[in-house]
Amino acid sequence: MALELFARQGFEKTSLREIAERLGVTKAALYYHYASKNDLLTALVTPLHEDMDALFARLGDGPVEPRLVFGAYFDVCVRHSGLLLAVLADLGALARIGLVESVLEWRDRLDVLLVGRDAPLPARMGAVMAIGGLQDIAVVLDAEAAAAHREHAVRVALAALAAGASGMD
Repeated sequence: MALELFARQGFEKTSLREIAERLGVTKAALYYHYASKNDLLTALVTPLHEDMDALFARLGDGPVEPRLVFGAYFDVCVRHSGLLLAVLADLGALARIGLVESVLEWRDRLDVLLVGRDAPLPARMGAVMAIGGLQDIAVVLDAEAAAAHREHAVRVALAALAAGASGMD
């Protein structure tokens, strides 16, 4: 419920009173669990951090089959699409709790898994476009539609990766 309000109105414009009303609890009850709106946001972000930690633990340091990387990342993005939409609605608030920095770090780690740290710029461009495109699909489409088209999204990401690699000629 809070994520929906954050995504629609932005973090700064959403009050704890609005969140409490939507949840059908008092503001005091909400404060009992979360001392501040930032604490609530941090709690909402924790599952995404846990999923990304688990993803990197599974993938290791590489090399990793790109299809596996793209599929696993897409699944995480779809699972947390509401949060990612909230990120777009209010980058400032989410930067303050470190989420924007974490997302950029995750994307960099995925890029390195796909093409290596010292890859030429065209190869890195393909990886960046593929990773960003997968994340964007999870945000633009509703979660059910995105999940239904997972395999196509992974194929398109693989094509972007290949196009980047072919640009190195």
